[in-house]
Amino acid sequence: ADEVTRVAREVGTDGRLGGQAHVPNVAGTWKDLTDNVNSMANNLTNQVRNIALVTTAVARGDLSKKIDVDARGEILELKTTINTMVDQLSAFADEVTRVAREVGTAGNLGGQARVRGVSGTWKDLTDNVNVMASNLTGQVRSIAQVATAVARGDLSQRITVDAEGEVAALADVINTMVDTLSAFADEVTRVAREVGTDGRLGGQAHVPNVAGTWKDLTDNVN
Repeated sequence: ADEVTRVAREVGTDGRLGGQAHVPNVAGTWKDLTDNVNSMANNLTNQVRNIALVTTAVARGDLSKKIDVDARGEILELKTTINTMVDQLSAFADEVTRVAREVGTAGNLGGQARVRGVSGTWKDLTDNVNVMASNLTGQVRSIAQVATAVARGDLSQRITVDAEGEVAALADVINTMVDTLSAFADEVTRVAREVGTDGRLGGQAHVPNVAGTWKDLTDNVN
């Protein structure tokens, strides 16, 4: 009785696992009871320690471990729940990493994270990553569209995508550049038409706020 009580108190009350009842010279029913108590304590020890091993690994960012100890009943349900959680976290981490690598490193825009069966905070995080990737995709593609149009001589395009911070500043710079190029082209065309086609001499190109090469070109035309 003392040994069984001690093991029951250690494992069930104090949370000290690994205890075993040692009762010398017992046989029959008493030996069976002692063995059953020890088996219960041993199973519970293995289950709790395996669960603790996996949850500690998750807390440290290691999603490679799973609970593999034999279990039944509510312990089995807990095992299944934790293993499912690890699977979902692993899928979430893989998808976010993939999208971040595609968009941020490889430059492949349009990627979206797809994580099945997630909810709550994990769904919110997935949605936020997808919004970030979608916004960045839209912004970069809009900038590329305008830059490509300029390279082809089309100065009618402007960046109109919503943007904030440094991306908004970049959009403003590019739009200002296009405005300047458009004004420069209009003025040079006007002077060339007046002088070369209409024969009206004395025309001058007036392009406000230009500098560098554009100012030099304007001056040369004039």
